[in-house]
Amino acid sequence: MSSRPEDPSDRPDEHRPMVIDAHQHFWKTAAQEQPWRGPDHRILERDFDVDDLVPELDRAGIDGTVLVQSVDEPAENLRLARYAASDRVAGVVAWLPLRDPRSARRELAGLKIPKLVGVRCLIADDPLDWLADPEPLGLFGELADHGLSWDVVPITREQIGAVIKLAEAVPGLRMIIDHLGRPPLETAGWQPWAGQLAELAACPNVAIKLSVGIDALTAWSGWNPSTIERYADHALDLFGPDRVMVASNWPVVELRAGYHTAWTDLSRLALRDRHDPEERRAVLGGSAQRWYRLPTVSGAATRQGVTAPTP
Repeated sequence: MSSRPEDPSDRPDEHRPMVIDAHQHFWKTAAQEQPWRGPDHRILERDFDVDDLVPELDRAGIDGTVLVQSVDEPAENLRLARYAASDRVAGVVAWLPLRDPRSARRELAGLKIPKLVGVRCLIADDPLDWLADPEPLGLFGELADHGLSWDVVPITREQIGAVIKLAEAVPGLRMIIDHLGRPPLETAGWQPWAGQLAELAACPNVAIKLSVGIDALTAWSGWNPSTIERYADHALDLFGPDRVMVASNWPVVELRAGYHTAWTDLSRLALRDRHDPEERRAVLGGSAQRWYRLPTVSGAATRQGVTAPTP
């Protein structure tokens, strides 16, 4: 059987699967502080806008993206609302101050973001014991009732435990682990990451993104897809294609690779040894559509006959 993915342009637009980049950002450097950016991140000290990304999406054959917040402040949601006007943004993960449920509810009530599909706040390696408090638990239940997902990157043993307890306490909440849960790419380590990922995968309401986060990119000496391979395989084995979604983490990934290189390499890792058409469609967009409940996007790239990367 051929390993080439089905060409979406061979079928009518309304029936073909979408290709979705499940994680990307936009920003203007003068508009906000980015505390996570340090001296090693000079390449990111410029504006990254819709017009920068669309040609890359067209080249890679990507229909739409999930736009994710990158700054914890109310003004970020105003910026996200403007970016959401792009027909290539399929969904938006907004900011909420989740540790302060009263403020979070107030911010959520005032959000005017088209295509709102989820929420996030940056946690770094901060303790997450507050997730077990009654007020935050109630808030996450309300988010689940609103059909919103929660994006998070738990990296410590304590954070993993807190996230698992929340997943069990609020089974209706769709939780999405960003950036493979921060595997130790720079040291080629395995445990405790592998065991922690298995614990997360045991929760049926948890999915994961096949992408690389800023901590790993900063510590990594250079882009090398073969280094990611066994971590990607482990995630796919644990979660299965229906709970894995390929994501670029653009423009952060520019620290080590250009958009086309990163997307092509990550897609090939996700599709490697997978010949079932449904599984291939899932990791390239179907899983993102289901977990984020994405509406249909215009799909300008594939309408023009550009296809997803061939593994």
